[in-house]
Amino acid sequence: MFSIGEMARRTGVKVPTIRFYEQKGLLPEPERTAGNQRRYSKAALGRLGFIRHARDLGLPLPDIAALISLEGAKGDALDRAHDIARIQRDAVRRRIARLQSLERELSRIATACDGRHDHVCAVLDAFSEHDRCLSDHYAAEPSRDWINYTP
Repeated sequence: MFSIGEMARRTGVKVPTIRFYEQKGLLPEPERTAGNQRRYSKAALGRLGFIRHARDLGLPLPDIAALISLEGAKGDALDRAHDIARIQRDAVRRRIARLQSLERELSRIATACDGRHDHVCAVLDAFSEHDRCLSDHYAAEPSRDWINYTP
C-alpha cells in the first residue's frame, strides 16, 4: 500500500492532482487508515501511471476516462481506444502543421528588417499588419487543451 506522497514521488504527479483525479473518478477511492490517511494499491499506482502517460500524450480527461472504462473490454468495444489514439494523433499533426506555419512566418518577419535603425522597422511593421502574412496562421482550430485543464 502506498501513501499519497509515495504515489506522487513514484509517478511525478502532484498530490493535489492525485486528489483531483480521485474527485473526477479516474482513480478509485483509496482505502483509509485509522488516522484517515489515504492508502493506495499497486493497481492504483499503475492507473495513476497510465493517467500521467496519457496526459503527457496530450489526451483530455474525457478521453482518458473513456480509455479507463475499456479496461477488460474485448472485441469491437476496443475500437474506441483506436479511435481516441487516431483522433489525438490527427490533432497533434494539425498543431504541428500550424506551428510550422508560424515558424515560417516568424522567420520571414525576423529577417524583414535590414538591421539599420534609420527608418520604420519592418519587423514592427510586420507584427502590426496581419494581412501582410504569407500564410493563414491566424485561423487555427480551437484547441481542446484548455477545456479539460488539470492542476
